[in-house]
Amino acid sequence: MKILKNFVALWVYLLAFQFSFAQQPATTEVQPPPENYTLRERFSIMKAKAQTFKEYKVVKESVLDGVWKITRDSLLAKDVAIRDAKKTIAQLNAQVADAKTAMQKKEQSVAASLHDSTHISVLGIDFDKNVFLTIVAILVAGLAFVIVTFIGRMKVITKSLHEKKLTINMLTNEYEEYKRRAMEKQTKLSRELQDERNKLSSIRNS
Repeated sequence: MKILKNFVALWVYLLAFQFSFAQQPATTEVQPPPENYTLRERFSIMKAKAQTFKEYKVVKESVLDGVWKITRDSLLAKDVAIRDAKKTIAQLNAQVADAKTAMQKKEQSVAASLHDSTHISVLGIDFDKNVFLTIVAILVAGLAFVIVTFIGRMKVITKSLHEKKLTINMLTNEYEEYKRRAMEKQTKLSRELQDERNKLSSIRNS
């Protein structure tokens, strides 16, 4: 595209230079290349070089054709430049769109990473980490309370069982002691009864 621009500019320059050189007398100094002139400057030059007839300006047809050709070439060059600029703008717009898309993907990735860093999924349920830690702390505290309560109750039950065992042992010992005394008393009574029987038998026999 740059080569095409240079070619168009060189072509316009040669045409303008040829037109300017053909219109000047042999003794006139060579003017600067007209491609640097604006359309207003070219019109002024054409008007200055035109012959005057009363209030009219007489311009040669060849000069008008040359000016028209230069003007047309200049407009064509501007059209080419405009098309190139539009292409460049379209490319830049595409690059901006790609950059926006990449930025959106980056933002989504950052948002996902931030969400993952602040949330946790448990059993398919999404929790905020702070909320999850609070729930876990409450559950652990509740479980600890239940365990402590259970241990306390177990201690109370164990102590009660131990006391009952001691009571049972004491009652058992008292029963055994009572049973032993009763047996001794029964044995003593049996002996006394037997003695009485023996005495009675001796009295009967005598």
